[in-house]
Amino acid sequence: MLRAFFLSIGQFGDRAFLIVFAKSLAITFALFILLGGGAWWWAQGLAATQGADGWLSALAGFAALVAVFAAGWLLFRAIAVGVLMLFVEEIVVAVERKHYPQALAEARHVGMGRAALMGLASAARAILVNVVVLPLYIMLLVTGVGTVALFVVVNGWLLGRDLAEMVAARHLPAAAMRGWRKATAWQRFTLGVAGTGLFMVPILNLAAPVLGAAMATHLFHGRKA
Repeated sequence: MLRAFFLSIGQFGDRAFLIVFAKSLAITFALFILLGGGAWWWAQGLAATQGADGWLSALAGFAALVAVFAAGWLLFRAIAVGVLMLFVEEIVVAVERKHYPQALAEARHVGMGRAALMGLASAARAILVNVVVLPLYIMLLVTGVGTVALFVVVNGWLLGRDLAEMVAARHLPAAAMRGWRKATAWQRFTLGVAGTGLFMVPILNLAAPVLGAAMATHLFHGRKA
């Protein structure tokens, strides 16, 4: 894991990495702006139907906007990884070209359609599972560390699957994916925990999706080796 992390950090200055970083970050923030604007508009409209006057309607919109950004700790990870799926092949190709040229020559192309479906599935899983677990997060607040620990475990499991499958889709047929998942469960969980940790570090969390994809590539090929 440390080797994968430092190799990924060392390659972050590559043109392919920087382009994907810029594209995925721009789209992620654009989606946040749209989501916040939609929440504002919906809340104001709902307040108006209940007979609220101008300032109460504006207050409702502001409250909805605050709620969206308060949920940013979850939404950013879900949306950022979902968006990254659209461009992840560019990261994987860059890593394979530099470190695993033979694997690159044998890889299959993952189309934009499949990448988009993987991205939507990733974001939906992250949001749905965390919403289901939300009552446990709240109950564990009294422990001081329980909420953070559970968050890391849950999202480590989710993120490890998403990141690793980005790479595996290029090298394994669909029939082999189930066996691969069973054989790599612990490795994928470790990857996911590391990626979740990156998402929890200010500033570094902006680069976490790209670094996570690069780390997943190193771990996939390192295990095969």
